[in-house]
Amino acid sequence: MNIYFRLLAVLLLVLMSGCATRAPMATVESVDLKRFAGDWYVIANIPTFIEREAYNAIESYSLDEHGNVPTTFMFNKGSFDGPLKTYRPKGFIKNTDTNALWGMQFIWPIKADYRIVYLSEDYQQTIIARKARDYVWIMAREPQISEQALKLMMDKVESIGYDVSKLRMVPQQPLDQRNRN
Repeated sequence: MNIYFRLLAVLLLVLMSGCATRAPMATVESVDLKRFAGDWYVIANIPTFIEREAYNAIESYSLDEHGNVPTTFMFNKGSFDGPLKTYRPKGFIKNTDTNALWGMQFIWPIKADYRIVYLSEDYQQTIIARKARDYVWIMAREPQISEQALKLMMDKVESIGYDVSKLRMVPQQPLDQRNRN
């Protein structure tokens, strides 16, 4: 019987060492939801399965009378001329002190972790991350950003524990070349 307790103790130690906690992921101090609302172009991401072939990806936020954030996520699948895909998840503010921690619901009743971890002072660029550090989105108010701005945001993504080699640049056409089917 003693051998079983020793094996159990070793197993628990191994499991616990694999569960090393990461540093907490801080959100921005405050988000003005009215300023945050509107269109955000996805510049780069570690994509979910539905985003792997996304072109011209845009996430649009609005506010409803209940304090929730109806969202529209649109992209062309597979190419700039590919079929337009549209999803309508809803954001739920989890921390109303900062408005930077949300639950994003694509399928009821699951609310995925959604954290605003970077937001430029002028509300032109943002990074949305997840505590699990599995998906991340670099977004901007325009479909293209400067190399300097992209590097700054990629450095931020890396500093919070992501593997930036997994980032995918999302192809974005200039606005005057877009056809929203």
